Amino acid sequence: MNKAELIDAMASEANLTKADAKRALDAFVKATTTSLKKGGRVALVGFGSFAVSKRAARKGRNPQTGKEINISAKKVVKFKAGAELSKAVK
Repeated sequence: MNKAELIDAMASEANLTKADAKRALDAFVKATTTSLKKGGRVALVGFGSFAVSKRAARKGRNPQTGKEINISAKKVVKFKAGAELSKAVK
């Protein structure tokens, strides 16, 4: 499902216009991004939670040449599915 399909599904499920559903989705994405940038966590009970994790610097290999390279440390976003979502997907 892409963004346009998600907007269509949200609009029909919540009885909204597509424009309202798009604004709601954009607001959710913006609020989630802002919270994660600040180092926070976003938890949606039953659905799952988004959190920022730190990945340490490490050594890797260039797959084409086999030469060793340094991979710098960075922050990554992780999603952990909630119990209800996991149960529904089974």
